[in-house]
Amino acid sequence: MVLLARAFRSLVLAAKAVIFNLAALGVANGVMVLVWQQGHGSQTLWSIPATGSITVYVPLLAFAFLFGLSMDYEVFILSRIREEYDATGSTDQAVVTGIGRTGRLVTSAALILFLAFLALSATPETAIKMLATALGAGILLDALIIRSLLLPALIGVLGRWNWWLPPPAARILRVAPSVPVPEPASPGHQPAAPRTGAFHRES
Repeated sequence: MVLLARAFRSLVLAAKAVIFNLAALGVANGVMVLVWQQGHGSQTLWSIPATGSITVYVPLLAFAFLFGLSMDYEVFILSRIREEYDATGSTDQAVVTGIGRTGRLVTSAALILFLAFLALSATPETAIKMLATALGAGILLDALIIRSLLLPALIGVLGRWNWWLPPPAARILRVAPSVPVPEPASPGHQPAAPRTGAFHRES
C-alpha cells in the first residue's frame, strides 16, 4: 500500500490495486481447487483423477508468483493513466489513453505467460501441474477481465476521487499532495451566458 500510494500519489488507486490483486488470487485458488481437488478437468486434460486436496506449499508459491506478476501489470497500466491525468486533468481521457497505449502490450504479455504455464503443466509432478494451472488461470483472467474491464470501469465510476491523496499522507510519503479537482467540461458544452437583468430600450 505504501509503495503503491507513493507511486500513484493516490490512496484510492493503491487500495484498488491491492483489492484487485486479491481478487485475482481468489480466482487462481478457486480454479486450482475446482480442477485438482474436485477433479473437474484433471482427468480429461492430464488423465489424473481428483486429488481430494492441494499440496500445502502450492498456494503459497502461487501467491508469491501471481501477486508479483499481477502487480507489474497494475503499476504499468495505472502509471500511464496517472501520467495522462496529470497532463489533461480528465479522468475519462486518462483511462482511454492509458488503456489504449498499454492494453495490447499487457494482453500479449499475459498470453505469453499463459502459454508458458501451460507448457509447465506438462511436467510429471502433480504439484507442479497444480501450480501451473493456478498461475495460468490467474494471469489470464487478471489481464483480460480485471485489468482490461473492471479496472478502467471502476476508475471511470469514481471519477476525480481516484486521485485523492490528503496533505498529511503526502507528507508521510514525501510526495506532493493530490487533491481531486472538478473534471473539465466536455468540448461540446458551452456555459450559459450570465443574465444581467438589464433591459435595453429603443431610442
